[in-house]
Amino acid sequence: MPVTVCGYEELERWYRSLGQIQAFGIEGTGSYGAGPTRFLTDSNYTVVEVNRQDRSVRYRKGKSAPTDAEMAARSVLAGVADATPKSGEGEVEMIRMLESAKNSAVVARTQAVNQMKVLVVTVPAGLRERLDGLGTSALVKRCGSFRPGHLDTPTAAAKYTLRSPACRYRQLNKEIQDLNVSRDRLGG
Repeated sequence: MPVTVCGYEELERWYRSLGQIQAFGIEGTGSYGAGPTRFLTDSNYTVVEVNRQDRSVRYRKGKSAPTDAEMAARSVLAGVADATPKSGEGEVEMIRMLESAKNSAVVARTQAVNQMKVLVVTVPAGLRERLDGLGTSALVKRCGSFRPGHLDTPTAAAKYTLRSPACRYRQLNKEIQDLNVSRDRLGG
């Protein structure tokens, strides 16, 4: 079944054919189960967040979708699973999405600067002497300003190669700043 509104509607037709629905137990309501959770909640069904089954059950019975579904249903019916999932709506969800994007950009920015620092170790000696010992801001500024021209020497290739992560670092830095401003506007 596709993970689309049409797919959810098809799923709804199927589970209505099974009889009276008391509640739905969904694992991962903040991630992979977020779409079905929103669809079911918007359709006025009761949705209960189900924790992953404990490892001992999984070890004894093995990992399988039917077993997981049965264990989820049993935990809902027994009242063991009783957490109300987050709505996935409003400012909190918006801030969560912005934070997620920012965290990803921070990781990528760190990778970009680490790539530059590793490259500095291997570039021709004359270029390395001009870059060695520079702090992050100075290294990004210097490498971002390189105009390597024709790639006909190892130094030109090194400048070209260093310029790429420096430009990426600047772009990611701007993205992080923009995401922080947007998050702060929301009250995060």
